[in-house]
Amino acid sequence: MSTTDKSVFERRESEARSYCRSFDTVFTKAVGSEMTDEAGTTYIDFLAGCSSLNYGHNDPDMKQALVSHIADDGIAHGLDMYSVEKAAWLEAYENIILKPRGMDDYKIMMTGPTGTNAVEAAMKLARKVTGRRNIITFTNGFHGMTMGALSLTGNASKRAGAGNNCAGLCGVTHMPYDGAFGEGVETLKQIEMMLDNSSSGVDAPAAFIFEPVQGEGGLNAASNEWMQGVARLAKKYGAMLIIDDIQSGCGRTGTYFSFEEAGIEPDMITQAKSLSGFGLPFACLLIKKDHDIWKPAEHNGTFRGNTHAFVTGRVTLEKFWKDDAFQQEIHEKAMMLTSGLQAVADIVPNSRLKGRGMMQGIDVGGGELADDICARAFEKGLIIETSGADDEVVKVLVALTVPTETLRKGLDILLEAAREATASHKIAAE
Repeated sequence: MSTTDKSVFERRESEARSYCRSFDTVFTKAVGSEMTDEAGTTYIDFLAGCSSLNYGHNDPDMKQALVSHIADDGIAHGLDMYSVEKAAWLEAYENIILKPRGMDDYKIMMTGPTGTNAVEAAMKLARKVTGRRNIITFTNGFHGMTMGALSLTGNASKRAGAGNNCAGLCGVTHMPYDGAFGEGVETLKQIEMMLDNSSSGVDAPAAFIFEPVQGEGGLNAASNEWMQGVARLAKKYGAMLIIDDIQSGCGRTGTYFSFEEAGIEPDMITQAKSLSGFGLPFACLLIKKDHDIWKPAEHNGTFRGNTHAFVTGRVTLEKFWKDDAFQQEIHEKAMMLTSGLQAVADIVPNSRLKGRGMMQGIDVGGGELADDICARAFEKGLIIETSGADDEVVKVLVALTVPTETLRKGLDILLEAAREATASHKIAAE
């Protein structure tokens, strides 16, 4: 069997490449929650395209719908023109997602193909609606890598990619996220105090933006009370409330939207990642109808909507979200995940569980140990990554459709890798 000469990647691909450095093999096939490389080695996938494959690799129903669409010469790319596929997706989203949740007051804006495009559109619209510039974002937040979205991002290494371009990284205020100062410290009071003080240096905000569970920031999960508090502050100060549900949405935390249990009504909601259900680029921005003040082409882009993604995304909604059965399945697997991760935490000194739903992980106290655990796991057949300010969190983003036996097997591998890495670091410390 022929194998790929990996030197072509080193020779021609930019140094910006990242995931391949942790998972140094050439993949050829993926089904469900497993990926196979050229050598025929099969890995359990606990990364799922960084939550862009919530329904696993190559779902058969989505695949068949897409193959049929292509075989029938269906529209592949049509700018933002009307198509039967777009209409079908919009109607499914309206009837399956919005109306049952009492969210009929939202319009859907097709943005560029990735999450950062949806965030850029939200920032732009919030400033247009309010006439203000300042946007309040939160510590450890991650909202994208384009200049506007990057200004909202807290991580120093991500921001460093912009060099010294202050103009691109200004116009925002970073405030403490829920729990940023430790347990028992109420960050909402700190924020309100700053906004009430006319000499604090914090301008009246155009918007507040936050992730209900911070993916790249280390799986910090906001409480319902904190989310409700931010919604109250947004209303008090005449600002837009933007929820970034790009990684935490589409069922990842247990409900379709990650903020549902908090009972809040955002002015805007960003979605991407698993919106297509098939790993195809697709992002959108949900906007309260009163705020949809765009003029035609005022926010434009060649890839606003993806017809192939409309095809698979419709199947996703109809297959998984027409009733509560899939949501209950997520809840049951989340309990299994919590139990499995607790077993790992029990053998790693001073570690703790983070996140919620199927967006959980373990803070092991440092990036070196977390990296070692993930590297050993990969050697044993498990794909898993880290997150957090210092990469200190071992993060599980396995597909929501993962078979329970595969989930158990992956957690067993993680436990073994953690046991070996912890013992190795203990010996090194001694």
